[in-house]
Amino acid sequence: MTYVEGFLTPVPTAKKDAYVAHANEAVPLFKEFGATRMVEAWGEDVARGKLNDLWMAVNAAEDETVVFSWIEYPDKATRDAAVQRIMTDPRMEEVGKSMPFDGKRMMWGGFDSVSDAGRGTGTGYVDGVVVPIAGNARDAYASFSRAVADPFIEHGALRVMDAVADDVSRGEHTDFFRAVLAEGEEVPAFGWVEWPDKATRDAGWEKVMADERMNGQDAPFDGKRMIFGGFTPIVDA
Repeated sequence: MTYVEGFLTPVPTAKKDAYVAHANEAVPLFKEFGATRMVEAWGEDVARGKLNDLWMAVNAAEDETVVFSWIEYPDKATRDAAVQRIMTDPRMEEVGKSMPFDGKRMMWGGFDSVSDAGRGTGTGYVDGVVVPIAGNARDAYASFSRAVADPFIEHGALRVMDAVADDVSRGEHTDFFRAVLAEGEEVPAFGWVEWPDKATRDAGWEKVMADERMNGQDAPFDGKRMIFGGFTPIVDA
């Protein structure tokens, strides 16, 4: 199944155009290295939380915006080979010189998909989510993800993807473990819902929450530490 490299990045709001240019500069290289898709999504509806949230995850300042992004690979082997190319290709070094954000607070990691429903074609809005799950709850999370995907697709979503941490490191400043306040053997899960536009997403969420199939789903994670938000794609290649 698809292997995902997930990212959360704090970007100065005033540097949005520079960030888009920077991302587009990297696209052909990632494609050459084996990526099948690269998406950068700009925070539009990112709520503040009581325990944690996407803002706190990257220590975002008031004049910054949280960017939720991912790169898809056909498998882990392709992704691992791409990482080696990224670390050694001089062209990537040149791209890195123009980063319009604080790379020390960007977090990333490799996630293995456990559920992938629908197709990401015509995406105009994205709900991004990161949750903590028990280290032995991968199968339960996969079952839960597959069960809730159907109502989302039927109520307007284009695609629902859920992936579990496979190669996610602890960071010096920020990381996915701290983002979800992971406890003990818990690991982060990274996922998203793709919609054609925000209006469809808003209407779809109302229908999903009212769908009786959602009532019997026992989420295998602590929803109080789930962090999420709505994003508009600014790069989708």
